[in-house]
Amino acid sequence: MTAVLPSLALALLCLLRAGAEVSVQPGFNAKKFAGMWHVAATVSNCSMFLKMKDGMKSSIATISFTPEGDLAMKLVWPLLDRCQKFELLFQQSGQAGHYMGTSAQEKRDLHVMETDYSCYAIVHELQRSGQEPTTMLQLLTREQDASPQLLQKFEELIPTVGLTKDMLAVLPKSGECQ
Repeated sequence: MTAVLPSLALALLCLLRAGAEVSVQPGFNAKKFAGMWHVAATVSNCSMFLKMKDGMKSSIATISFTPEGDLAMKLVWPLLDRCQKFELLFQQSGQAGHYMGTSAQEKRDLHVMETDYSCYAIVHELQRSGQEPTTMLQLLTREQDASPQLLQKFEELIPTVGLTKDMLAVLPKSGECQ
C-alpha cells in the first residue's frame, strides 16, 4: 500500500495538454465559484491516472480565493485505508477564470471552461513538466450525483481538448472523506 501512495499522488496531480486553446466561462465570478465541489468525472492522458482510474472514487474539492484573487484548492481523495489531502495554489493569469500554478518541477494552467455555479463546473488543467505535457478535464458538481445530461455535456467536450472517451473515469460516489 505504501508504494501505491506516491503513484496515486502523481496520478491525481497529472494534468493537461500543451498548446491547447481553452475557453473560459464568460464573465467568470470567483465568489460564486468558491465552495465545495464533488469531482464526478475525470478524463486525462496522464499515464498514472489511466492505470488507476478504474479504482478511483469521487473526491471533494474545496475552492477558495485569496485576498489577492489567487485560487486555492483543497482536494480530499478516498484511498483504501485513509483520506489523502492535497492543497494547490493557482495564481491569477490576468484573465478571469484562468489560473496558473508553478513549482520547481512543473507549470500548470487551470481554466474554468464552463459553470452555472450552482450545479456544475467543467475545469481544464494543463501540466507541463520534464515529460510530455498532460491534460485533464474534470466535471465538478455541487451534489455528489451527476445527471446523465451533465455527463453527456462533459463527454462531448472530451475530443475538443485532444482526449478520448477511453480515458474517461466516471467516479462512483463515496461516503468517505466527507
